[in-house]
Amino acid sequence: MLRELHISNLAVISDVRMELDAGLNCFTGATGAGKSLVIGAIEILLGLRNPAEMLRPGADEGRVSGVFEIRNPQLLEAIQRLTDAPVVADGGELLITRRLYASGRSSVSLNGNPITLGMLKQVADLLVDVHGQHDHQYLLRPSNQMDVLDHFGGLLPLRQQYHELFARVTESRQRINELSAHRALRDQQLELYRFQADEIDSAALDPAEYAELRSRASMLQNLEKLKKESGAVHSALYETDGAVLERLKMMGAILAELSILDPQIRPMADSMRDASIALEEVAFDLSRYIDKLDLDPGEIEEVTDRLNTLNRVLNKYGDPIETTIAHREEIGRKIVELERATDDLNKLQKELAPALKELEETGRQLSAQRQAVARRLSPLVEKELAQLGMDKVNFTVTFAPAQGALASQDLPASASGFDAIEFVVQTNPGLAPQPLRKIASGGEIGRIMLALKGILAQGDRISVLVFDEIDANVGGRLGSVIGRKLRALAGHHQVLCITHLPQIASYANRHLTVRKESSGKVTETKVRVMEGADRLNELAEMVGGQRVTDITRAQAQELLDAARRDIEEDHTAPSPPAEKSAKGARAKARA
Repeated sequence: MLRELHISNLAVISDVRMELDAGLNCFTGATGAGKSLVIGAIEILLGLRNPAEMLRPGADEGRVSGVFEIRNPQLLEAIQRLTDAPVVADGGELLITRRLYASGRSSVSLNGNPITLGMLKQVADLLVDVHGQHDHQYLLRPSNQMDVLDHFGGLLPLRQQYHELFARVTESRQRINELSAHRALRDQQLELYRFQADEIDSAALDPAEYAELRSRASMLQNLEKLKKESGAVHSALYETDGAVLERLKMMGAILAELSILDPQIRPMADSMRDASIALEEVAFDLSRYIDKLDLDPGEIEEVTDRLNTLNRVLNKYGDPIETTIAHREEIGRKIVELERATDDLNKLQKELAPALKELEETGRQLSAQRQAVARRLSPLVEKELAQLGMDKVNFTVTFAPAQGALASQDLPASASGFDAIEFVVQTNPGLAPQPLRKIASGGEIGRIMLALKGILAQGDRISVLVFDEIDANVGGRLGSVIGRKLRALAGHHQVLCITHLPQIASYANRHLTVRKESSGKVTETKVRVMEGADRLNELAEMVGGQRVTDITRAQAQELLDAARRDIEEDHTAPSPPAEKSAKGARAKARA
């Protein structure tokens, strides 16, 4: 509910703060006093009207603020998702403020957090219906009318079942199309990757083997040089006259004899002996090495061929060898993915047919039940409209194929079902029926909305309803009927209503009057809550004009007494059978 409304520096309003009741709030006052300005302020607050040129002359800033109380946790969570403002933790209280500046700029905040105008409009759609400005009414949009019909008929569980099937089929079709569209390319890639994998696998890469082969090939290719040079070193060390070892041994013997004469030479003699022993080991190792350097033509050919095979693979897929091994692992994963995609395509194609059949059965069942609900809803609306003075109105729900179709199917289908529906009204015999959204009369649209809201009251998720022109071209007798229905509707929603009829105002939970007051050259609009004698005088003035008499007071008191009796009767009377049926369907939907 909208608990408080504060208007500052808006047109002829300097500063007005009003507290509203959770039930029916009626605004009365003389023509031109500014009643519609209150509705205009609400529309500005909700982003439904451009505030340009509405700033009070001479003011630098204007402001409209509203405090809403929200008891529905799901609604709070939805608002928090839309605005990214932490409203859930604030105990269900929303403060929306819209500021207007002389520069023409405006700003919006929610619980002190700045939000955009687009966010504000989305929040407004969840909170308030304003009847009188057609573009902003929830029930005038065909997409919302389907929600209303399904909610009224208790079809939401079936619709959810259909929606899940539709999403699954749509996703499968999209995946099949993607897989089919790229199948040729996928087959080419799979063939290439398999060829590369076979080529790398046939090479049997082994880093240790590759290193050993490279070393062995280098040795075999330089065999003659190795034999010649190592043989020359061995000969110089051991075999030729005056070989290095022979001379070292001779010098070592001399040093050994001299060490007897001078002990200081002993270390040098030992070192000479050790050097001779080490060189002897080198000469021996060289001899064995040279003996093994036998050229085997078969080995060099084998090593060369194997090394060429490995190098060819490495040159193609990456050197060093670890790069090619990593590449093989990568294409292995791609082969698995491509093979899986082919398997997925086959699996999806097999699963699609039964899913389509189930979707078609569920969609047709949903359409049939919707048409049955529509047939039940139409006479209920027409009965309500007859009570509201529109006894010649015909109300129907039209059905057309949904805009959209599943690929490769002739079946029209959308995420909500096979139907596109619209509420259609024939206001007078001889006139062509037309969609609810195209009705031009503010009074007619207001009464049609009141009839619909009365029937759908318990299932409607909008918490605040605003009626601006509902009493247009309506007399006193019908005013009492409208007032009674507004009061009944206020049992499920907060209702704000501007009215010129005392018959309607007499049913209000809270009666507010809007008056212009002049002080010198300054004129301001004030809003006051009317209670007790003040309310009686306001109703008397509405009955008989500005001159209030005992007779008009008595008439006003009679209106209040009659309204009170009607309200008490509505509280104690059982629901009519048709309404019980609608309530039962809604209860089933909630269950």
